[in-house]
Amino acid sequence: MKKCLIFFEKQYEKFCIDLLETVNQMYGKNFVSYALSIDADIEVATDKFDEIILVENRQIICHNIHMITRIVEELHKEIQFDSILILATHYGRMLAPALSMKLGTGLVADVTQISHYKDKIEMIRPAFSGKILAGIINMREDTVMMTVRPGVFLYENITLKRTKIWSYMPDKIDKPKLELISRRKKPETRDIRDSEILVSGGGGILNDFDSIDELAKRLGGMKAASRRVVDSGKADRSIQVGQSGKIVHPRLYIALGICGVLQHVAGLNHVQHIISVNTNKNAPMCSLADIVVEGDARTFVDSLIERIDREKMIQEKG
Repeated sequence: MKKCLIFFEKQYEKFCIDLLETVNQMYGKNFVSYALSIDADIEVATDKFDEIILVENRQIICHNIHMITRIVEELHKEIQFDSILILATHYGRMLAPALSMKLGTGLVADVTQISHYKDKIEMIRPAFSGKILAGIINMREDTVMMTVRPGVFLYENITLKRTKIWSYMPDKIDKPKLELISRRKKPETRDIRDSEILVSGGGGILNDFDSIDELAKRLGGMKAASRRVVDSGKADRSIQVGQSGKIVHPRLYIALGICGVLQHVAGLNHVQHIISVNTNKNAPMCSLADIVVEGDARTFVDSLIERIDREKMIQEKG
């Protein structure tokens, strides 16, 4: 049986659970799953992992990368993990390279697909700013280690497990080299990966991109953007969909003036319905859509907002 460790990161618990699907594609059902939690909410994972390892000590703060790598190193010596998976978040991108150096093993970053080449696991990731996909194989027999883009994999296994939960304390706790000087509460923000409805704009609505806000608000969804809009400075990278942005899986995706090149389409994962609005009905995005509207994206936005407001007024009067 293969042994896989998943670092369970606070505020990203759902995406950490989805990493089990990554492991499924690596080993089939032939693995034992371990979750390592420093301060994450483990209740959502208690019936999904085989074992959950809790590190409970106030002296160990999650952002103390040096201490976290030592903990994983000690666990690895004891358990001998065949693979270690970490989410490709801001924190994961700091932790993974340090851990890779500590363990003396390779690291593949921003994995978006898993394949197999002969008897080896092939880790596929975007390269050259998302222009190509590179397949990387670990030719040695040491631990396979990777960071995985949040939202790429979706774990839907309904088989419940009897999770074993146990505490772990490192042999020696050094005085933290990091000191908390001040704390400031981060403003509440929504992540486009959590939205059921996304209204996304591309080059075809670049000059009127702000008009998307009102439509997204009326539909109870969020605004998103293609890379072209982000590169133009009209949108923040946090709402970019695609290989070099975020992987999303909304119930409804409205693509306004988006051509639908491969790099953007790769960001759409398990989308239930797509509406494509484009002056070119033969655009790649239109071939993926359930509904294609041939025409100007700004005109479509204004017309749909007007229709929604009119229907709401009729309901209120009735």
